[in-house]
Amino acid sequence: MKNGNTEKKEDKLDVLFRMQAGLDGYIREKRGLDFTKGEWVCKKAQALMVELAEVVEEAHYKWWKNATEINDAALKEEIVDVLHFFLGLCIDSGMTADELFDIYLKKNKENYDRQNGLSAKSGYELPDTRS
Repeated sequence: MKNGNTEKKEDKLDVLFRMQAGLDGYIREKRGLDFTKGEWVCKKAQALMVELAEVVEEAHYKWWKNATEINDAALKEEIVDVLHFFLGLCIDSGMTADELFDIYLKKNKENYDRQNGLSAKSGYELPDTRS
């Protein structure tokens, strides 16, 4: 409560979507960028893949090299870079935070159903290990 009034706390995902839309709009305006929806989706997907590769680099994926300690701060920064482009991809594809949440819930349930042999899609179910 603030000053005797109840204030609804803004959803964190809504905040992230709003912030990302603001940043993307700022960059587009300042740089004079004007691409089609399809071009933006492709550009954001490509940037997302590059950022994921940077996550892999920070995690020292080269098993054939001597192991070194992971820089947790650098790793987390790369993961946030992934989030930036993921959110931008969602926004550019016309998805809202609520849609992302709802679609995620449905897909998460479907993924459990697949693992448990309850989905229309076969080939995912876990083998019965009871003897």
